Amino acid sequence: MLTKRRRAAVAAVALAGALLATSCGSSDSGSSDGRTLRLWHYEGPDSAMGVAWKEAIKEFEAQHPGVKVKFEEKGFEQIQKTAPMVLNSNDAPDLMEYNKGNATAGLLSKQGLLTDLTPEVTRRGWDKKITGGVRTISRYDTDGVMGSGKWYGVPDYAEYTMVFYNKDLFKKYGIARPTSVDELTAAMDTFVKKGITPLANAGAEYVAQQYLYQLALSKADRSWVDRYELYKGRTDFHDAAWTYAAETFADWVKKGYIGKKSTGLKAEDAGVSFIQGKNPILFSGSWWYGRFKAENKFDWGTFLWPGSDLTLGSGGNLWVVPKGAKNKELAYDFIDITLSKKIQNLLGNQGGVPVAADPAAVTDPRAKSLIADFNSLSGKDGLAFYPDWPVAGFYDVLVSETQKLITGSEKPAAYLSALQKAYDKGVPKT
Repeated sequence: MLTKRRRAAVAAVALAGALLATSCGSSDSGSSDGRTLRLWHYEGPDSAMGVAWKEAIKEFEAQHPGVKVKFEEKGFEQIQKTAPMVLNSNDAPDLMEYNKGNATAGLLSKQGLLTDLTPEVTRRGWDKKITGGVRTISRYDTDGVMGSGKWYGVPDYAEYTMVFYNKDLFKKYGIARPTSVDELTAAMDTFVKKGITPLANAGAEYVAQQYLYQLALSKADRSWVDRYELYKGRTDFHDAAWTYAAETFADWVKKGYIGKKSTGLKAEDAGVSFIQGKNPILFSGSWWYGRFKAENKFDWGTFLWPGSDLTLGSGGNLWVVPKGAKNKELAYDFIDITLSKKIQNLLGNQGGVPVAADPAAVTDPRAKSLIADFNSLSGKDGLAFYPDWPVAGFYDVLVSETQKLITGSEKPAAYLSALQKAYDKGVPKT
């Protein structure tokens, strides 16, 4: 998701300048002899995607004798800030990773900077592997709105939110893994009585708003999500789902489930607090999996939010082929390899959430659980995207307003009215 990759604006501008300088300084990158695939992505080399895509490069070169992959690692901000300019030049790569959503891939598709992948999707059967909520972020209409129209991007992984929990602390206090909201509430009550704040939280970034959105989703359905995220009808922030979410969240703060001092904390703080065993529960995304696997010194596990058919999540970031790419067939071949069982299984065993892996080939117990839960969500169309996606600037509104709920300086009804005002102002007029 976009929010977990935010950086300081100054750093982003500097990196953007660096990318432009690199692009302009490449004298031969605008032409091709058909023997080089220029690839850009921003995943770290030790991440599940970084490891899997490195192997995909080896596989690609083995299948294409005489063809080399020229991989250029870019920063997320580099691509995010300069993509329209670079893709409108002669220096566009053949294939690049780009963020999904209306304001990113949707905007580039509307500007005519991306290749329509629909014929390749059909010919190569990618549409059989990419379904449900993962498919939604791959297609964009003529206005750049996701969910319908042509395929402009292809994800080979997914991401979703879940409850991470400290099994050792649960066992210490005789608490079973919750299977209902009532059991979750009872577990949190027990921790509070022991002087422990149960939920790791971060009011200054995405964590807090995702707790609240999940509470709303537990009372919502797909049509509710479509109204909110895809503008298929009017969103009323004073409806039953949003009201339940805001009132419950505020109540959880009062009961001590969420620390009032968490209002100024960032996502990193919440994650570290969980790693250090200070909070036994963190509701967040699959992007934490690899880090928790490496750093947690206690037994831990995951489960989906109890009593809800919907949770936050979507397909991962997209492979897009720039309109001006010189080696489009090679780009299509590389995408095809990243969707192969070999690469998908590797991605799964590295802690990613593959979209087309063989479950039997994933051997790590926690990774198997991660993928099984995703398959369950995907099978019932349970991915509900993220709360900050619908309108530009809404992330910052959600942060500031949810902070007020934590401090108690704003009541739930006023909170919802503030969201309504910002949302209505940003929704595209039809």
